[in-house]
Order: sequence, then C-alpha cells, then structure tokens
Amino acid sequence: MSYLVTIPAVIPAGLEARFCASLLQPKETLVMTISLIGDEQNSTLLRESSDQEFHRCFQFQAPQLQVEKILKLKVEVCGETFVSTEERKVKIKPYSPITFVQTDKPIYNPGQIENFDLKATVFNYLSKCIMVAVTPAPSLDYTLTPLNDVQYSSCLCANERKTFSWTMSPSALGVLNVTISAEAVQSHAACDNEIVSVPERGRIDIVTRSLLVKAEGTEETETYNWLLCPSGQYSLTEEVELQLPMIVVEGSARASVSVLGDILGRALKNLDGLLQMPYGCGEQNMALLAPNIYILEYLRNTEQLTSAIRDKATKFLTSGYQRQLNYKHSDGAYSTFGQGSGNTWLTAFVLRSFSKAQSFIYIDPLKIKETTTWLEEKQKENGCFLRLGELFNNRMKGGVSDEVTLTAYITASMLESNMSVSDPVVNSSLSCLRNSTSDLSNTYTTALLAYTFTLAGDMEMRTLLLQHLDKMALQEGGLLHWTQTSSETSASLAVEISSYVLLASLSASPLSTADLGYSSRIVRWLVKQQNSYGGFSSTQDTVVALQALSLYSTKVFSKEGSSTVTVKSPSGGQHVFDVNQNNKLLYQERQLQDVVGKYTVEVKGSACASVQLSQHYNIPTPTVDTSLSIQVYGFLHLFSNRYGGKEQSTNMIIVDMKMLSGFSPHFCFSAFHNCDFFSQQLQSAVPHYCSLDIVQQLPVKNLKPAVVKIYDYYQPSDQAETEYDFPCDIGELHYKC
Repeated sequence: MSYLVTIPAVIPAGLEARFCASLLQPKETLVMTISLIGDEQNSTLLRESSDQEFHRCFQFQAPQLQVEKILKLKVEVCGETFVSTEERKVKIKPYSPITFVQTDKPIYNPGQIENFDLKATVFNYLSKCIMVAVTPAPSLDYTLTPLNDVQYSSCLCANERKTFSWTMSPSALGVLNVTISAEAVQSHAACDNEIVSVPERGRIDIVTRSLLVKAEGTEETETYNWLLCPSGQYSLTEEVELQLPMIVVEGSARASVSVLGDILGRALKNLDGLLQMPYGCGEQNMALLAPNIYILEYLRNTEQLTSAIRDKATKFLTSGYQRQLNYKHSDGAYSTFGQGSGNTWLTAFVLRSFSKAQSFIYIDPLKIKETTTWLEEKQKENGCFLRLGELFNNRMKGGVSDEVTLTAYITASMLESNMSVSDPVVNSSLSCLRNSTSDLSNTYTTALLAYTFTLAGDMEMRTLLLQHLDKMALQEGGLLHWTQTSSETSASLAVEISSYVLLASLSASPLSTADLGYSSRIVRWLVKQQNSYGGFSSTQDTVVALQALSLYSTKVFSKEGSSTVTVKSPSGGQHVFDVNQNNKLLYQERQLQDVVGKYTVEVKGSACASVQLSQHYNIPTPTVDTSLSIQVYGFLHLFSNRYGGKEQSTNMIIVDMKMLSGFSPHFCFSAFHNCDFFSQQLQSAVPHYCSLDIVQQLPVKNLKPAVVKIYDYYQPSDQAETEYDFPCDIGELHYKC
C-alpha cells in the first residue's frame, strides 16, 4: 500500500489552490485525512474512506493573510493494520494586487553546454489595465538571451496573463538562482482603450527559482578520513595528496574539508541520506531506520540528546516504522517486497530494531510478539533456524553453511531484544552454534559468532573465537580489519566483519585499557572507510558499523578536552577549526581552493577530532565493464543487463538511469532526475531486459547524452556504465521505452 499527495509549495493567499491525492493498492479500508494546520486555526481539506485505488484532484480556498506565513499540510492515512502520518511545510504568500510572476518549472536540470527556453508568466489581479515591464536579474553564472519576436513590456488588463521567454545558457556548474521581476510602469500608451494605472502599493513582484546544472559524464568521489586523538602534549599530523585523473570534465572538480568532534556527527547530520542509494524494499527501509536507533542510544547514554535532535530522529523512526509495516505478513513475518514467504533474516532484523526503537517511539507490542513467535516456529530440532528467503549477500557464503550464519544472526537479534539466555529457544540455538565451532573457515560467521556468544555471556567461547580472529586480522599501519578471504575485495563485507569483531570486543564487561586500545585500532580503520555522508558502501555494513561505532563512542566518551584542527593547502593557505565540548556535534565544513596537491592536517589539544577531505569530479563515462555489463538499445531505451562473474548469480542489482535534461520518468522508485530499477538477481550469462516510460517536459537544445549504470547493491564497486541519448526532434513527447 502506498499513497501520494501533491500540493504547491507556495500558495497565493486568498486564492483558489489545488491539490491531488492518490491511494495505491490498499489492502484494507483506509481513511485519508488531509488538513492545513496553522497557529490559530486548522482546516480539513479532505477526508476520504476507501478500499479501492483512487487518484483525484481538489480545489480549496487558501487562507487570507496579510503577511507571509508557513503552515503545515498534515496527511493521515489510517486503517486497522496501517497507520501513517506525514507533515510538509506550505508557504502562504500574500500576492501582489498588481502582478504575480510564475516561472513554468520550479527546477531545471540541464547539463553543460545545453540551453533551453526559460518562461515566466505574469498575472494581473487588478480590475484595471496596467503596463508591465519584465526584467531578469544579471548573473555571471548564465546568459538570458531575448527572443527576436518577444517584447518584454506589455499591457495586461484585469485578470489577464502573459508569458515571456528567453533562451537560457548556463555557464557554471551547481545550483544557480535565476531571478525575474515584473513591475507596473508608467505609460502613455492605452491598453484596451483604457489609460493604464500604476498603483501606489504592490507595483513589483520578484520570483527566484533554482537551476541545477550538472557536469557531463560520471561523478567520482574520493574521501579521506581520520580520527585523530592527540594526548595533549603532542600534536598529530596526517598528509594526503589529492590527484585527478588524466581526463576530467572541465569545471567539475571540487574539494572540501569537514571537521567534527565526534565520529558519529557526520552520520547524525545525514540521518536521512547516509547511503545516497535507492530504497524501495523492506531491507533497505530498515537500513535507513536502524542507524537512527543506535545514534539516539549513544546520545542518550552520553547526555547529549537535545530535543531538536530527538524530534528529528524520532520523526525518521516513526515514518520508517510505518513504512516497514507495508512489508509485514499477517503471520508476523517480513519479506523484501511484502510478497511471497517470510524472510527469516529480515524478520530477525526487524525484531532487533523494533525492540530497541520502543524506548523512543511507540511500537505495537503485538507486532513484536507476532514476529518473535513466527521466528520461534522456524527453529529446527537441532536448535538451528530454517532458512527462508535469500541470504542478503552471497559473499557471506563459505565453509560454514548458511544455516549457522543465519542462526547466529537470529540468536543475536533475540538477545539484543532482551530475551534471556535461559529461554528454551535461545538456549537451543546456542547449542546449535556451539556444535558448529569446529569449522571456523568462514571469517564472517566467526565474527558474528563471537558477538553472539559475547551477548550470551559465554566468555570461554568468546575468547576462543576472538583469539582465532586475532590470528586472521590484517594489520596496516597499526590499524586492524578483517576480510572474508585473503583474495576478497568486498569493502562492504570487510566493514561488516570488522564491525562484528568490534562489537564482540566491546560488549563484554568490564573492559580493560588493552581492550579499548585494541578496539581503537579497528575504529580508526572503519572511520577511513566512511563515505562523505557518514555511512559506508551499502546497507548492512552501514547498519552494523554505526552500531559498533556508537558503542565505542559510548565507552570512550569524555566531557573534557578541546583541540584545534589546522588544514594547510598546497598553495599556502590554511583553515583552522576549533573542537570543544560545546560544539562536538557541530558539522564544520570549508570549500578548498586547491583541488589537487598535498594537504596537511594537524590536530593539537586533548580531544579527538574526526576529519574528512572530500574530492568530487566527473570523468567521461567509462566503457570498461566488470563482471556486469549493460547495453541500451536505440530509440526504445531497452536495457540489457548481463552478469559474467564467478558466482552462479548476483546479489540484488540496481540499474540507475540518469535522466536526459528536460526529461522525467513516468514512474520511478527514486528522486528527481534519476531512476532506479530493482532486480533481485542476475543469473550468470543470462541477459535480463528492462524498460521505462519517460516524458519530455522541457525542450532542450544541444541535448547531451545521459549515463545509465548497473551495480551490485551490496558491492557497489561491481558496476558497469554506458550512455544513452534521444534521437528524435525536440518537442512534447510521451513514449514507451
């Protein structure tokens, strides 16, 4: 079940406005209530009860206001098993009684070198005729060229409108602001045999709209992370040399440095965008929900949880909880897309997350009970759990059967959900796991077992497993991490394994100084793997790593100390940041003038500092394929995907299609200007085809190709890219690709 409500972000006060509401695939009778909420009064715009799909649009009268005001649009959808509440801000703007300027699109998305017609429409709400002069603001970022047959002053009589156009050519990358003004001016010319008037009030209206200009080709990001903890007497220094490939799209390179006093601060800033990956299934939704819980627990345990942070995080938790119920089965299980049989691994993931979330938001205890009962019923006589659904990452398979890995995960989930070790189900599953420890050839399973037995309080088994893992550790410059095999290149899996070892190392009590020292070596390696948003490569590595980092941060938290971070650039400039107890969670960022060259980072003081240098640039779309390949077939935009790797099949595959400038997808899982297809698996050497409806909404001249990419959701480095274009004449076009 899903729903959609659309309404203008800015509404003229006192005028009629329009909103549209859609209800899709309801599984029960649902009541949709849409309200406009203000400080003084609330108004219900719609209350509709239905068990059928619908899509309708409605008119309503905007409130009459003398000053600009922000109201809330509240959407509630309720049924017996489904409850969802969303709020969005709506600006009510007193309109000028003379003119109201409106551009034809709120956001444009042209690439480099392309140009298009920018249109602005002027309305006259007066009862008299006026002469209107329309003027764009000058800018160094773009050129607006007047059209030959267009006059930029015109008569407008009562309730008339007129559209003005320019050819727009962007000359810079990034978000550009385009400003256009309309002014009622004096004129000796008559309009419709009437002398024009110039009112004393409201002669000018000004509108600013955003233009997003993207570089051609494929965007690449390099991040360099450090967790630097000086002792007070000595400073710590790191150096890094930023380099660019031989061929880079001109003007696309940029670099920045950011500093925080907390290794979780970057993740806290980007709670709603840790991965920058699509989400449209039960596991991905949970991967966005779970980090909120761990960060909230850390902030609460260290007395740093403010009401503002709590409100932000619990809002994400509540909406994530409500979305997850879409993937729940009537028997208490959860599955990837809410269809077919329940998935034991995903159901355990939901159980551990919902159990922890109960301390922050309301979670229906009946749903947790149903989920627990369903998992218990899947336990076999030997104590192991029956595997239903696909293992979430096929690189986890190895010397130990999937059954043991799954049982360890479910047992850890039950223990994290405060089930007792003496519980018959938990006790039986631990017996199953003990019988499997004779084979420790699978590093992932061994790390997960170490964490599970730590939670169970079995220190003898924990010690045995950690000693084995210590022999398997990879050491680089004093840092520690683990991989599945010596030849394994999966960064995502290495992060997850290392995070489980860190959790096992930190979850025992009491912790010695040596334990914390050992853990810090793992933490410093993990921090180096973070992306620019505070997450990691994919879903599960982000979830487990942030859980481990949250626990570590809680163990080593101190209310004392401060440091100064100095970043020196190749050209001799420098940026200085202060980190202290009052701004530990403050995200401090500076843009760097030099995109290449050697940078030096120095930290002095007595507090830890998390420092990240990020470099972004575009390169021409690569043509070299990995184990994946993708082709686009001409006019139809039919995609052929193929896997040629060593496994029998892939993990879940994503096809990420960037939109051509001026185009938008007819239906899509993702945000504006790109579209993502989900494919559960690709079988080896078997081509898979998919297609998409796209719509040309804005004619663009000199249209450049766009990029379509295929990648492994759990191992994004396995990818292939190609370009596609639009061979038809410019014009309004709807076609099926």
